[in-house]
Amino acid sequence: MVTLIAQPALERRLAAEIEGEVRFDSFSRGRYATDASIYQMMPAGVVVARHEADIAAATAIAREEGMPVLARGGGTSQSGQTVNEALIIDCSKWLNRIVELDVEGRRAVVEPGIVLDELNRALKPHGLWFPVDVSTASRATIGGMAGNNSCGARSIRYGMMRDNVLGIEALLADGTA
Repeated sequence: MVTLIAQPALERRLAAEIEGEVRFDSFSRGRYATDASIYQMMPAGVVVARHEADIAAATAIAREEGMPVLARGGGTSQSGQTVNEALIIDCSKWLNRIVELDVEGRRAVVEPGIVLDELNRALKPHGLWFPVDVSTASRATIGGMAGNNSCGARSIRYGMMRDNVLGIEALLADGTA
């Protein structure tokens, strides 16, 4: 467990090296201290990543400062996976696009912050939909769903996230992709 103390060096470095938002004030941290579960844990700080380079920089800085990181989407987990005494990296504000849609191949490349309902709205005109139908589809992000291996009412027929994802481009804690 991390002992929460002021993290001025971490905050300064993040603010200087990333383009996204760096939030260490108590109000912002408090917003990320809960999810849909009963758990409450105050994060050390929050980075709202503007692009992939922000994720890489924030992860590297946190590693150098000895701070764990926690990727977060919509915060819809009912099991507490999205709260921790760590540096939260939020991808939902800017990293939320469909990068590529191959209708004939029935494949989409998306950023982690796209909300499931938004993805399905884009797929519907093509007669497609993403079958992992979580009850929080209006808020759940694909990245969070992948991290949680989400499933839904149709999972017996269509499977869980792991059955519907061809690949994930990810950054590991050691900085490798």
